[in-house]
Amino acid sequence: MELNTIKQAYFLGIGGIGMSAIARYFNALGLVVMGYDKTETALTKELTKEGINIHYQDLGKAIFSLELLKENCLVILTPAIPPNHLEWLWLKENGFTILKRSQVLGLITDSYKTIGVAGTHGKTTTSTLIAHILKQSQVDCAAFLGGISSNYHTNLLLNNSKNETLEQYMVVEADEFDRSFLTLHPTIGILTSSDADHLDIYGQHDELKKSFIEYIHQIKENGWVIVKKELDILPLIKRQFLTYSVQNKADIYAKNIEINGDEYSFDLHFKDVTIHQLKLGIPGLHNVENAVAASAACLLSGVSHDELRKGLESFAGVKRRFEYIIKTSQFNFIDDYAHHPEELRAIISSIKNMYSTRKIVAVFQPHLYSRTRDFADEFAESLSLLDNIVLLDIYPARELPIDGITSQIIFNKMTSPVKVLCTKNEAIAELLKMEPEILLTLGAGDIDQLVIPLKNIFNHY
Repeated sequence: MELNTIKQAYFLGIGGIGMSAIARYFNALGLVVMGYDKTETALTKELTKEGINIHYQDLGKAIFSLELLKENCLVILTPAIPPNHLEWLWLKENGFTILKRSQVLGLITDSYKTIGVAGTHGKTTTSTLIAHILKQSQVDCAAFLGGISSNYHTNLLLNNSKNETLEQYMVVEADEFDRSFLTLHPTIGILTSSDADHLDIYGQHDELKKSFIEYIHQIKENGWVIVKKELDILPLIKRQFLTYSVQNKADIYAKNIEINGDEYSFDLHFKDVTIHQLKLGIPGLHNVENAVAASAACLLSGVSHDELRKGLESFAGVKRRFEYIIKTSQFNFIDDYAHHPEELRAIISSIKNMYSTRKIVAVFQPHLYSRTRDFADEFAESLSLLDNIVLLDIYPARELPIDGITSQIIFNKMTSPVKVLCTKNEAIAELLKMEPEILLTLGAGDIDQLVIPLKNIFNHY
């Protein structure tokens, strides 16, 4: 099926961050867009407001009432949908064209000059920052984002350029889960990290690394490859590439990094040029690293030094990525999606550097039984950087329980002086007992449901 022949798009799992961006894209093109999801969320409510028809029960054979026409209907599937889903079974039996989200993303991006950001962490912030800088420049872009941009309040950006002589850029998050990113063929490709993750898919860390190498080798021959200098897979890359770093000299690197409260500034060395005193609109040393990679991609795309400076400073970040929920002189509440030990280490270290004299209290919800099993030691080590920590039960997401795998195995290994293991419903009371000056909510599950209640309580703290 050619994309230009479809008139209907039906999404199985429309509420996912990646699925919803594609749904918005097809809706903007004027297609009839419909979908199923298991639960209603703030994001699905937004999609409904935009004119997309969503239901929350598996209709099974009754899906025929939606009047989907297999000749011009494309069904888009998320890996989270179970194989016994009745709507999926009916659509297969009746000969509908069904593609994974990653396949559709590959088809869409083939008509653009794509900038793909891959890595086990840093993808969402880096890709959203690239998109913001390009949108603020004469280059412009479209973008499928892995989070909700705080500047634009959406996960889909469309190219608004009226100059058809300009090359059309598309920014995407190149997701390694289920090897999804192997449908992409970017013109500019970034690799931010290659730490072990998704071992339920890959089995071994080396298999994940091989997949990253395969992705790099799919970047177009006349394109650019930008890789973090400290990664151990560099010797395996069999093509020319640029390195970037926030720690060491590289082809692109930050130097003279300064912290003033929660404001970070740095000089950027790009090839043979230094751009002085760039300010970043979001805090965190790990975000300076993301900004170095993003800046490299934007400069290679034709962004001027002045446009880069303005874009970096005006970047407001991504929802649930180092997001300030409350920010006063006496108390700060920060929400972050961190769900991997290295992500936790990065944000906790940044918070401790910024607020070294303040009492920091965090609540963390582990995500997936398999990830907890595979990285229990690493989670405990990262969380032990905190003196006060509330640990919640595991959020299962797509997984069934694994015998013997609970949050207790992380809790037992943690060395924090004050640590509590409790349910999500008990968390608020435990956090109040700890009397935080800096409060962190961390995790990729449904811990975000605590954000508004905590905000309401601590607004009067």
